[in-house]
Amino acid sequence: MHARKTAHSLFRSTATTVALALSLFQFILIAVTVNYVVLPMAKRSADDLSALLVLSAQTWVELPPETRKDFAFELMQKHQFMLYEEVPPLPPRSEFFPYLSLLESALTARVGATMSIKVTQLDTTWFWAEIPAGGKLIRIGFPKERLTINPPKMLILALVAMVTLTLFTALILARRIAKPLSQLSQAAQGVGEGKVPESLPETGIKELAGLSHTFNKMVFQIREHQANRTVMLAGISHDLRTPLARMRLAIEMLPLETNPKLLVRLQHDIDDMNQLIAEFLVLSRDMQKEAPVQVNIRELLQELVEDVQELGAQVAWQLGTPVLRQVGAMSLRRVVTNLLGNAHRYGDGKPIEVELALNEQEIVIRILDSGKGIPAHELENVFRPFYRLESSRSNVTGGSGLGLAIVRQLCDANGWQIQLLPRVGGGIEARLVIPNLA
Repeated sequence: MHARKTAHSLFRSTATTVALALSLFQFILIAVTVNYVVLPMAKRSADDLSALLVLSAQTWVELPPETRKDFAFELMQKHQFMLYEEVPPLPPRSEFFPYLSLLESALTARVGATMSIKVTQLDTTWFWAEIPAGGKLIRIGFPKERLTINPPKMLILALVAMVTLTLFTALILARRIAKPLSQLSQAAQGVGEGKVPESLPETGIKELAGLSHTFNKMVFQIREHQANRTVMLAGISHDLRTPLARMRLAIEMLPLETNPKLLVRLQHDIDDMNQLIAEFLVLSRDMQKEAPVQVNIRELLQELVEDVQELGAQVAWQLGTPVLRQVGAMSLRRVVTNLLGNAHRYGDGKPIEVELALNEQEIVIRILDSGKGIPAHELENVFRPFYRLESSRSNVTGGSGLGLAIVRQLCDANGWQIQLLPRVGGGIEARLVIPNLA
């Protein structure tokens, strides 16, 4: 049997798919924008700046020395340029600036020689280009603040904003789709456990609203079916028990010389029939969680053990200290009574063991017999209604086939767990687990 793969939630799958799709679209959009809009604009800007730098250097060389001071002042005021002539060389730039690479390419194309932008730190960061003009090397620079727009930073901020918006949109869209389906899944699980859930809201996306409407219609039909079944079973119970009562009365009115063994057998058959009708009605009734009351589980188990001992069973129990808990008393009594009865009936007359254990999470009641046991592949089947390992349908060799079905139904209604486990050497362990919060 292959291991079942772990399934992701619809919310997670939808959110991931939508987020990846929108993110891919955003990256494609950014790539197109950068390649066809931002990069051409940056190249044009670098080309314009390189032209202005070269022109300023050439003009500086061509001006008379007495006017250069005024020209330098004008360059600083209008363009934030600073010029120097015949100065010591600067070290190469170590940091990478994408825009400066474009500017270097533009300057190289204009002056016909390889250009390299240098960087110095004065009161702020300055970028310098050493431009040959008039047989001299003119160093002209501008501050970093002159580049008022930093395309890489703008792209990063835009990318972060778009990814955030994409994820937020994906979460909202996934929630709108997943929430109704999650509610529907929980309601369907409740139906599978024998519960009748409340009606689902018929709002939201058209298809999901239609699905909720169909489910609500199905739940309404289940309620109607259960109500009709209850009325029908009440009628059947009355119609079956009335002739049984007449038969019992007729038996009591038979002459004294009637065969006593025949009378006992008839009385026994009538009792079995009444018991079968009662168990069938219990199984068919919609069982709800019983209102919990304070119960001393140890005392309850001791009482039920004494009851089965009166029927001739040998019981050894380890019940420990008193255990006070809020549980459904009648449900617990019926479950344990059935399990003890099965252990007595199928335990081959050997002693029965009853144990009560307690930890922080749960209460565990174990009832162990030493009979022939149950085949491993039948351990779950015996909880099905009318299922019997012995096929003769005799009440001598087997019960009605309803006892364990009622036990399972009571446990499910109260949030308990019931298991039948094979014992080493033969026999069955019936384990009842009651969560402390149940």
